Amino acid sequence: MDELFLKAKNLLSQWKGDTYIFGRGVLPQLGKLAKKAGEIPAVSAGSAVPGRKSSEPCLALVVCNAGRIKGLADAVTDSLKEAGLSLAGGVVVPGAGPNAPRADVYRIETYILHHKPDVIIAVGGGSTIDACKAANVLAVLGGEISPEADHWFGTGIVSEALKTTGKKLYPLIAVETAASSGAHLTRYSNITDPVIGQKKLVVDEAIVPLYSVFDYELTASMPIPVTIDGALDSIAHCFEVFSGLPAGTPKEKYDLAASLTETAVELTVKYAPRVIKDPGDMEAREAIGMSTDLGGYAIMIGGTHGPHMTSFSLVDLTGHGTACGLMNPYYAVFFAPVIEKQLRLTGNIFRKYGYVSEDPDRLSGRDLGIAFAKGMAAFGKAIGAPAALKDLPKWNDGYITKILEAAKDPQLEMKLKNMPAPMTAALVDEYMGPIIRAAAAGDFSLIRMMS
Repeated sequence: MDELFLKAKNLLSQWKGDTYIFGRGVLPQLGKLAKKAGEIPAVSAGSAVPGRKSSEPCLALVVCNAGRIKGLADAVTDSLKEAGLSLAGGVVVPGAGPNAPRADVYRIETYILHHKPDVIIAVGGGSTIDACKAANVLAVLGGEISPEADHWFGTGIVSEALKTTGKKLYPLIAVETAASSGAHLTRYSNITDPVIGQKKLVVDEAIVPLYSVFDYELTASMPIPVTIDGALDSIAHCFEVFSGLPAGTPKEKYDLAASLTETAVELTVKYAPRVIKDPGDMEAREAIGMSTDLGGYAIMIGGTHGPHMTSFSLVDLTGHGTACGLMNPYYAVFFAPVIEKQLRLTGNIFRKYGYVSEDPDRLSGRDLGIAFAKGMAAFGKAIGAPAALKDLPKWNDGYITKILEAAKDPQLEMKLKNMPAPMTAALVDEYMGPIIRAAAAGDFSLIRMMS
């Protein structure tokens, strides 16, 4: 077995244990997990249907865009039936659209309220899983706290409400189908308001799926742009967490972040070009799947920062991971003086595969940042990703104002605080403005360094 694969599998197994089933051909194991989850007694969630006898089968609410992967819904429902579960309402509920529009969250919530299932099965990419996380919150807490999605954006709000009300969320199992955001493993739910084209976050340990399944073979049907998006998101998750670790971070946590970054970035840099060349290369598909899973691990031990914040305002222009991947080189230049160790470690991986020509160990400060940024951009180009905001269809400079105004939103303050050089809303125009303009033009020289 490839040493990288073994390292990735060990990291994931040590993290999730028997709550996560991953690999090739593992989807049929879903039923046994669902049965186990459905038998967990709910506390004040109202999940037990009045009058249902204990001898009656558990009800599973399956949420899935069934038509996107041929036979997927049938495989899911067959596994559930074999384990003795029944399909709530007798139908598969359509999943969410791209970027989890809030309207889909409210729609899924109504199915939960009508059917009161014993377990929710979210089957899909990050959007459907994120929508189910949020819908679960609204179904359980909306009646007593707030039925509006906006109320729940921020950190720790769900856990506090559960503590106050004594309620418990419905058991949720996430079945991932795309190598992307790691939504099946994490405490994040990204929800979009399509009217203003802005994405916001629910961040809470309470919404982490009880169990998760990722059959990497399912990713073979994903379009190439989705694969590119996931590969770049993996790097973004790991590198942003690693570079954002504050001074004084315990050595154990630093070493874990370094290991996740080394493993995920090398898996991506080595295997993503193979997937782009041959979408049926299952070894490469597995590598990218594990890489994105490691990215999910990373964002559970630390926070992302600038590139992710910027991506929330580009939701109507490109995929989330692509936006993050595009912005990371520019933020890397800006933060270079305070993240030299992280740049050298990650930069040497890009150098190993021919994307960085200079030796990162011999560079420092802005020069190191630019060499790293050029290597990251070269890799992006090699897999068909855009290198500048101007390369995005429908880009216009009006987005610069939108990005900067969004960065001042108090609900995104955590992203400013997570930056390697923490920023306040008052500094956004002065320092983030040049970063965004540099990314728009594809010109690193426009970036203004903090004194």
